Amino acid sequence: MIKKTLSIILILICIIASSYAQEKKQAVVGFYNLENLFDTENDPLIDDEQFLPEGDYQWTPERYQHKLTNMSYVISRIAEDLGCPTLLAISEIENERVVRDLVNMPSLKPYNYGIVHHDSPDRRGVDVGLIYQKDRFQVLYSYGYPLITSDTSFRTRDQLLVKGILDGTDTLHLILNHWPSKRGGEKRSMPMRIAAAELSRHISDSIMQVNPAAKVIILGDLNDNPNAKSITQYLGAKGKIKDVGVNQLFNPMHKLYQDGVWSYVYRDEPNVIDQIIVSYGLLHPQSGYRYNSVQIFRANFLITKSGSYEGYPLRTYAAGTYMGGYSDHLPVYIILDK
Repeated sequence: MIKKTLSIILILICIIASSYAQEKKQAVVGFYNLENLFDTENDPLIDDEQFLPEGDYQWTPERYQHKLTNMSYVISRIAEDLGCPTLLAISEIENERVVRDLVNMPSLKPYNYGIVHHDSPDRRGVDVGLIYQKDRFQVLYSYGYPLITSDTSFRTRDQLLVKGILDGTDTLHLILNHWPSKRGGEKRSMPMRIAAAELSRHISDSIMQVNPAAKVIILGDLNDNPNAKSITQYLGAKGKIKDVGVNQLFNPMHKLYQDGVWSYVYRDEPNVIDQIIVSYGLLHPQSGYRYNSVQIFRANFLITKSGSYEGYPLRTYAAGTYMGGYSDHLPVYIILDK
């Protein structure tokens, strides 16, 4: 009864805050790596055997429901003083079903989220997607760009472009990413992330060449920190607004990384691999929404309190042990206002 009452209170707070933010003409655009949001059914086309009731992780319907409860609760708390995210890119989702199950959870259902999902050729079957408040964002189209490299056996997530209209006035171009990991080591894997950066740059350049004032947001798990050459050199994202010219990109995560703020920890090393990068059109708009600020959502309940992983994000599994937590990543978001 107490949990149910708290959930209702949180929903009411979020709805009130969302209405207030909309009155102030603010929007929250975020990204969250959900870390292995799999259903419990075997898909013979992908490598999902670990996440089955009889698999390594004993992924039962009960654990799946608990994961949905946890992830929906986190999403409902992101930027809670401004309301639930207007737009939230997500990654490590197995299929459209898990996203539908997520937005239909009690913590999120009141916000009438729509979804955009795109199946990728990733061998594990994990994809990127978008949930959006349907009363504020109208999707015009979406398109998946495959990452093609010289290694014809390589399979990874497509980059998903979603174009839509925010609050009936602003056209946004969202490029959703989950770049290749550092598996195999930094030197061996870097060319894959450079290729991913070049693809994101190609997509954004093609948009801004048509309209230099276009409002483009590149967001996702880039598996590189903001100072990596994949981002600074090949994507061309700059760390200071004053250095950003027409047809160029600004990375607000760069200062957070310099300040020691993190969204992900690997072997005791803090990282900011979850990033949101914006175009010149959101810094100096001719009209409508503009970039205001960036945040990493670091609620106390998301952090492990003791043991070998004290101070790390509280995960669903750690070293093969079921922890009943959330994700190994923290959510990130930007605030737009006008």
